[in-house]
Amino acid sequence: MGKQQVITVLLAFLSLTAGAQEHRFSLKEAEELIPREVLKPVKSLIPGNNPSVHDTLETSDPVIKIVLCNDGTWHYMRDVAAMSDSAVFRKAWKENVLNPYDSKLEDLPFRVTLCLADSASRFCCPRQVKVFSPFGWRRRRNHTGVDLPLAHGTPVYAAFDGRVRCSMYYKGYGNIVVIRHASGLETSYAHLSARKVEAGDFVSAGDVIGLGGSTGRSTGPHLHFETRYEGYAFDPQWLMDFETGTLRHGYFVLKRKYLSNTSKYYPESEDEEEEIYKTEEEDRAEAERIAKEMAAAQYHTIKSGDTLLGLAARYHTTVSAICKLNGISPSTTLRIGRKLRVK
Repeated sequence: MGKQQVITVLLAFLSLTAGAQEHRFSLKEAEELIPREVLKPVKSLIPGNNPSVHDTLETSDPVIKIVLCNDGTWHYMRDVAAMSDSAVFRKAWKENVLNPYDSKLEDLPFRVTLCLADSASRFCCPRQVKVFSPFGWRRRRNHTGVDLPLAHGTPVYAAFDGRVRCSMYYKGYGNIVVIRHASGLETSYAHLSARKVEAGDFVSAGDVIGLGGSTGRSTGPHLHFETRYEGYAFDPQWLMDFETGTLRHGYFVLKRKYLSNTSKYYPESEDEEEEIYKTEEEDRAEAERIAKEMAAAQYHTIKSGDTLLGLAARYHTTVSAICKLNGISPSTTLRIGRKLRVK
């Protein structure tokens, strides 16, 4: 069903539901009801009760329906039954494995466009608060998400519509819920005190999927939130501003280089926007440069008596360069057997 057909249906429906006021809706008024463009920032959904449904209309896409409500409003809705047959919810679908993918990073496309929120799928910030522990290296360990403070028992919301792939207790994550979305994106919610959904459940943005807690390897109540594509984690702040509770864009161009523990989100500016939208040829050239750099990389296995200063002299580099390559500081204890990149 095209936009003009939707408008025609709405004009008839809204005229019927106008009631005693006998308000006749103009074409301009009906057009204003067509949902917003997806390239604008999306405010977090505030969960609430929906008005009762009057009718449901089919569209050319079997997954998408138009729902007409008794109060004269309408919205798009995804048909859960039709979504169940979607390939995205069958590929590498394992309900007791945190990362079921076996994709090689070099085999993934240089960029892929993810539809995060549109007229048929909404967004809800899982926890609107300032990030207190960002994505990347942290205390010599790769931190694959962001930590968001919250009190024990605080509701945690699903960020996007999707299907629960995992709901289980898993080692350092504690109680964790993993949701796969129609775009292929997966979001994870860890350290929960309670899980409110089960594997296989379909959820909507804003549904409570668990309660905040401190299970697993955690020093206090907080939500550990991850975003992954084909099993590879990337900084969730590329997608959303947790402090304002907004999605940066309805569509997001995920670049392969973002799937790295060193690729952190940087604030937008005119120059950085050009960086984000570089051509695919430039992306390929950059990937080749990085591959050559990695092929030429040198590593050293720590032995008794090794020091950063000694390694810097031996490999004709500097202590600061070694620290930057390995995400460590000059005061880091060098443990015997650990491999450090020195070039």
